[in-house]
Amino acid sequence: MTALDLDLDTDLAAEREHLAASRAALKRMRERAEALFATGDQVAGDAYAAETLGRTLARRVAELADDPTTPLFFGRLDFAGDAAPTDGGPGGEVDLDHAGRRYHVGRRHVTDERGEPLVLDWRAPVSRAFYRASARDPQGLAVRRRFGFNNGLLTSFEDEHLDRGEELGTASRILTAEIERPRVGPMRDIVATIQPEQDELVRAELADSICVQGAPGTGKTAVGLHRAAYLLYLHRERLRRAGVLIVGPNRAFLAYIAAVLPALGEVEVAQATVEDLVDRVPVRAVDDPAAAVVKHDVRMAELLRRAVHGQIGEPTEPITVSDGSYRWRIGLEPLHRVVQETRRENLPYAVGRERVRARVVSLLQRQAEARRAESPSDAWLRRMGRCRPVVDFLDAVWPALTPEGLVHSLFADPARLAAVAEGLLTPAEQALLTWAKPARTAKATKWTAADAVLIDEAAGLVERPAGFGHVVVDEAQDLSPMQCRVIARRSEHGSITLLGDLAQGTAPWAATDWRESLTHLGKPEATVVPLTVGFRVPAAVVAFANRLLPALAVDVPPAESLRRDGALDVRTVDDLSAATVAEVRAALAHEGSIAVIAADEAVDGLRGALAAAGVEAATADDPAAGARVTVVPATLVKGLEYDHVVVVEPAAIVAAEPRGLHRLYVVLTRAVSRLSVLHAAPLPAELR
Repeated sequence: MTALDLDLDTDLAAEREHLAASRAALKRMRERAEALFATGDQVAGDAYAAETLGRTLARRVAELADDPTTPLFFGRLDFAGDAAPTDGGPGGEVDLDHAGRRYHVGRRHVTDERGEPLVLDWRAPVSRAFYRASARDPQGLAVRRRFGFNNGLLTSFEDEHLDRGEELGTASRILTAEIERPRVGPMRDIVATIQPEQDELVRAELADSICVQGAPGTGKTAVGLHRAAYLLYLHRERLRRAGVLIVGPNRAFLAYIAAVLPALGEVEVAQATVEDLVDRVPVRAVDDPAAAVVKHDVRMAELLRRAVHGQIGEPTEPITVSDGSYRWRIGLEPLHRVVQETRRENLPYAVGRERVRARVVSLLQRQAEARRAESPSDAWLRRMGRCRPVVDFLDAVWPALTPEGLVHSLFADPARLAAVAEGLLTPAEQALLTWAKPARTAKATKWTAADAVLIDEAAGLVERPAGFGHVVVDEAQDLSPMQCRVIARRSEHGSITLLGDLAQGTAPWAATDWRESLTHLGKPEATVVPLTVGFRVPAAVVAFANRLLPALAVDVPPAESLRRDGALDVRTVDDLSAATVAEVRAALAHEGSIAVIAADEAVDGLRGALAAAGVEAATADDPAAGARVTVVPATLVKGLEYDHVVVVEPAAIVAAEPRGLHRLYVVLTRAVSRLSVLHAAPLPAELR
């Protein structure tokens, strides 16, 4: 054994000792938090304080959870002895001189009993050098060290002596191994592999809304999730009050990404689909495709605005209110003024109704004060607001309104719909919206998914919706203008991170220009950033899928891949079911997850064939514990990734829907190691 080998062994042993000490320190931190949680009710001053303290401590306990299979740190920074004080950038100035200091960088902050850092959070300003430093710009670093792990055990490390001009970049063996590690189970965080261009997006300012046009495998989803984690670190209390929301395309996708933020210590982030956000009514019907296209058109926003404002009338007679031995009278002129002033304030409809009530009561109050020379009581004010003449006036000029009732009244009454749709919708489009046999009430109506979006739009006109401090929207290319407005109402006073790929748009209303979508989201000034270099999908797979791009009618740069490994196998077969079973059996000999993706109508047959062959297979929305094989309908695979993907009969996937080529592009780019394409019918011409 050489002296160099001895030095390496000594170094590795020292790093393992540091890992053990860090895990022990994290355990102490958690035990301390658990002890405080157990006794918190004894130190709180009252029940409310006890409840608040309990929630805070419970969150802290959850944040300090340790997964022994996940490394506590993945990198080390050794600053040169003459390093100057560094600028913390967006996170604020760092007033500490790091010269000669050494820091381990990991998923969360860990301190010893004296409060000294054993592991620095990857989001800390100092940690930025781990991602941004280079041989050209060392940022004060002498050495950047990366660690290799296997199931939580530290196995190796490699150093880049940036002060000597050494930089491995994508030639890093450890970096490459981490990127190419088999994907089993839910999506993982990428804190150990964030690239400089991704880090720039992750650390964008809270006030900045950004749109990431990300080709397959470029890590756009990870960028969005890590940006949420970074903003929560930097603006903890502000975003804890305002909230952070992740919007995904379906439940399968949300289940896939659900573990990423908790792994980074962020346990209080809301996750939802657009359908979850608009769940005011149960969805029990399906629209005709042509009707759905009209309902998702942005013109419906103006139609509903007209319908809401059309409810407001003008006073036709004075108000007279009996009050014991007194009678108060308000003439037409002041009543007209009340309605007109409230109209001009452009308030939500329900708020406007209450404003009109309050102003009418205020006019009555002035008369009472003038006659009685004293201010009426609060009880008197409430009684005046509920008295019959005031309520009758309100119902005449500003009637009570529910979002469901408004939409029901439009679609059940062709004449009423025509009145508000004049100049907006053609008679043929109005006919698509009108119900042939409307239910008698809104409650009895069988609503569609598109109706729920319209009801949410109406709700935004009637009342103030709750908002979030930051919203991350993934697979955003399939959002309709009206769905964009659903999110806009919830991020009016916050920022957004919009993620998507125009080439993967499969909805009838799929976006073709991010600027248009951003306008509907209320963020027209947002920066659009392309990510084209992929780190996960192999180059052979990307090149095969890119053959479809010219036919997709979108202006996006083709994806590139740095992966030269992986495999692509395209085969003509006689029996699709038998070939699929054989392909899955062969894939099981390799590590990682396996997905069989086919047209929706073929999924049950393929799942049955696998079951008959003794192969356990899960579904995308209900993954079976330990199952390595998942059978996924083509319509649900967006955003998901698997090591080995078996695509069954591409022609059937294309034929299943109008934007079938876009769907096939999504399907072909789900593989991060190997792609097998099995077909009995000829491949689509674009692939041949």
